[in-house]
Amino acid sequence: MGIKTLKRYQEDAVNELINYSEKLIRKNREKQTIVFQAPTGSGKTFMMGSFIEQLINEMPNDDLCFLWISIGTGELHKQSYNSLKANYAGFPDVYLLEEEFFGSRQTIDKNEVVIVNWDKLNQKDKKTGEWKSTLMKDQEGINFRELVKNTKQSGTKIILIIDESHTNSTSKRALEIRDEIIKSDLTIEMSATPVLTEGEYQHKVKVEPLDVIEEGMIKKEIVINDHIDLTTDDETTTQELILQSALNKRILLVQSYQESNIKVNPLVLVQIPTGSEGEEKQEFIESFLSKNNITSENGKLAIWLSEEKVNLEVLNNNNNEVEFLIFKQAISTGWDCPRAQILVRFREVKSIVFNIQVVGRILRMPEAKHYKNDELNKAYIYVNTNAFDVSSEVSNPNIIKSLKSKRKDIYEPLELKSYYRNRIDFGDITYTFNNVLEKTFCDYFGLEVGDYNVVDSNQEAVQSKINLDFKNAEDKIMLDVHVDTSLFDKMDEKIIKSDKTISGVYSENDIIYAVENLIKVNLNGYAFKRSLSSVRNALYRWFDKYLGINKFDLNGVIRIYLIILNNHKVFSPLLDEAIKAFKPTKDEEVKAKVAENEVWNEKWEIVEEKYFNPIYKKYDYRFSLYEPCYLSFDSNVEQEFIEYIEENSEKIVWWWQNGSEHMAVNFGIKYGIKSTFQPDFLIMFKNGKLGIFDTKASGEREDDNKVKGEALQQYILEENSRGKNLIGGLIIKDGEHFRLNRKRVYIPFFENMEEWEYFKNVN
Repeated sequence: MGIKTLKRYQEDAVNELINYSEKLIRKNREKQTIVFQAPTGSGKTFMMGSFIEQLINEMPNDDLCFLWISIGTGELHKQSYNSLKANYAGFPDVYLLEEEFFGSRQTIDKNEVVIVNWDKLNQKDKKTGEWKSTLMKDQEGINFRELVKNTKQSGTKIILIIDESHTNSTSKRALEIRDEIIKSDLTIEMSATPVLTEGEYQHKVKVEPLDVIEEGMIKKEIVINDHIDLTTDDETTTQELILQSALNKRILLVQSYQESNIKVNPLVLVQIPTGSEGEEKQEFIESFLSKNNITSENGKLAIWLSEEKVNLEVLNNNNNEVEFLIFKQAISTGWDCPRAQILVRFREVKSIVFNIQVVGRILRMPEAKHYKNDELNKAYIYVNTNAFDVSSEVSNPNIIKSLKSKRKDIYEPLELKSYYRNRIDFGDITYTFNNVLEKTFCDYFGLEVGDYNVVDSNQEAVQSKINLDFKNAEDKIMLDVHVDTSLFDKMDEKIIKSDKTISGVYSENDIIYAVENLIKVNLNGYAFKRSLSSVRNALYRWFDKYLGINKFDLNGVIRIYLIILNNHKVFSPLLDEAIKAFKPTKDEEVKAKVAENEVWNEKWEIVEEKYFNPIYKKYDYRFSLYEPCYLSFDSNVEQEFIEYIEENSEKIVWWWQNGSEHMAVNFGIKYGIKSTFQPDFLIMFKNGKLGIFDTKASGEREDDNKVKGEALQQYILEENSRGKNLIGGLIIKDGEHFRLNRKRVYIPFFENMEEWEYFKNVN
C-alpha cells in the first residue's frame, strides 16, 4: 500500500476504533456494529489491519478471531489477503478461507485473521433454496456454517469485518449470513459510502476527506479535459481527441516525474461500456494505442474484463511498464493502484454516470505524499460529453474541476514574493510529552528521573502522597435535577449540576471514560482526539518505569486508571502542570516544522490558466484578468466590491480574485510563526501600481483584522524597498462607499473613521 506508518488521521481513527471495540466486545451482545467511514484512497485496509494488530495487543487475555469478508470481484479478497500478509510479516496469521479450512481444521483459532470471498458464500439456488457454494453445503468435511459454530462454542469471539460494505451488506442474503450464521460479537462495516443509518449501529468512526488530502494521501483536485484544445483539428473525432489528449497528458506526466527523479509510471484507465457497445470501443482503443506502440504483447497495455485478463501485473509497483488499462466495472471498488492518474470515458447511448468509486481509482498519491510539482498532485479525466452525472456520495465535491479559465494577454509578469506552507500543526500533544510528564511526576513524588530500577523504594515514596490501592473508585452522579424546558435552549455552554448526588462504583467502561475526561479537562486547548493517545501512553510509560505496573499485565490499564481516579485531586493538577510545561517543547516542534515546510516563491505569478469546479458561477465582468470569469463568494462584500470597481474602472487595467483554498498557486503573505494570509484581490492600476486588498466586514474579528492588516502593510513596505510599486490594505463597505485602511498600525473603523480613506481616492 505504500504506507509504512500510520498517518495522523489514521492513528486517530484506529485509536477510536479500538476504544469503542473494546467497550462493545466486553458487553457480550450480538449484532453490535461499528461503521467505519473513510474516503477512497485513505488507506482503509491498512487502518483496519493496524486495528486488528493493536486490538490483539490491547486485549491479550481475550480469545479473538477475525473474519474479513471482501468482495470477490476481480479477486479483491486476495488483494486484501496479500496486503495484510505483507504488513503483518508473520503475526497475526492470515489465511484464505477456501485454502486453509475444510480439511482437518475445525475452528478458527485465537488471533487468526480469515479472509472470505463474499461471492463464494452468498449464492443460493432460487428453486430449492439450497446453498450453491461448497463452502456452505453439507459435506463430508466441515463447512463454513459448522466452522463458525465450532469457533463460537470453543469460546473464541468473532470480530466480523465487512470490507466495502455498501455493496451488499444489507441484502437479505447478507443479513442471513451475518445475523443467523456468523452471529459475530462485533461487526465493523467499512466503506467510503456506508448505507447504515443512525440507529442501525452503535458507533461511527469517520475519517474526514480534507484530513486525507492534507496528509498527502490523495490528490488535491481532478481536472477534466485538461488542454484538450491543443489536440483537436477538423478531422479528429471526439473519441480520438480524448484518447490522444490522455496520451499526451501521460507523456507530460512521465517527463515531470523523471525531472523530479520520482520513479512512478503514471497509468491511464480507460473505461468501456458493457455489451456490444463496449466491444466496439475496445477494438477502437486497441487499434489507436497500437499505432502508438502500446500493445498487450509489448506489456504496455493491460486488460481487465470478466472474459479477458491480460498483464494484470499492473498492480505490482509504481514503476510497472503498463501504461494503459482497459476495464468495465471490475475495478470500481476496493482496487488499489496508486499510480493510476488519468481516467478516460466515452460517450454512451445512455447518459454517462461517473461512479464515485471509479473516480476514486485515480485519487491516490503513488507515494502517499504530495510533490513540489503541483501537476503531479492532480488527477485527470477525459470524456467526450458536455455533461455527466456523478453517482453515490461524493466525498469531496469541490475536488472535481471542469471549468477552464485563461489569463488575458494584457497581463505582464509581477514577480511577487509569495508564501505558502503545508499544514504542520494539528493542535496535538506529541510523543515528546513523555519526558515532560516524567519530569513533572517525578518532581512531585520526589523520585530521581531515570531511576526506575528501584520500584519498591519508588512505590514507598509515592505511597506517602497518594493511595496505591486498586479499589474501585467512587462514582458520584447527580440526583433529582430539574431543568425548565422553556429555558433549555438558552443554556448553551451552561453547566447543569446539583448539590444532591448519589454514590456508586465505576464499571470498566466508566473508569476509562472518567480518566479520558480527566485528561480532556486538563488539555489547555490541545485537541482531545489527537492528544489522547500521547497522554495515555505517557501515563502508561511512567507507571511502568517507576511503579512496575505494566498496562499489558492482567487488568493493568484498569489498575493504573483506578489509582488515578482514587487520587484525582493529585493527578488532575499534575496533568495540568505537565501539559502547560509541554508548551515550550511544542513551540519548538512547530518552529522546526515551519522551517521544514514553508515555501517561499520569490517570483510568484498568477497562473496562466485555472480550473474551477461547477459550484463557481460565470460572470460577465469586463476587467477580470481571467476569461471566462468564474467566481464563488465567501461574503457579499467581495461581490459588491467587484461590482464597485467594475463601475468605477477608469483607473484600473485588471483585477484578480485570490483563491480561498490553501494552495501554492494562490498569493500568500506570512504572518506570525505559522500563519498564511491570502488577500482577496490584486488590482493592476493604469499608473503602474499593483494593489493588494482584503475585504472585511466592519466591526467583526478586529483582532484578526489588526494582525493581517499590519502584516500586509509590512509586506508592502519591504517589497517597495526592493523596487516594487505596491499599495493596499483592508477594505470595508461604509454605506454605499468603500473605505480603505493602509496605516501601518491598524485601527478599527468605528474607533477612528479618519484613519480610513475612500477607496475612490486611491492613487
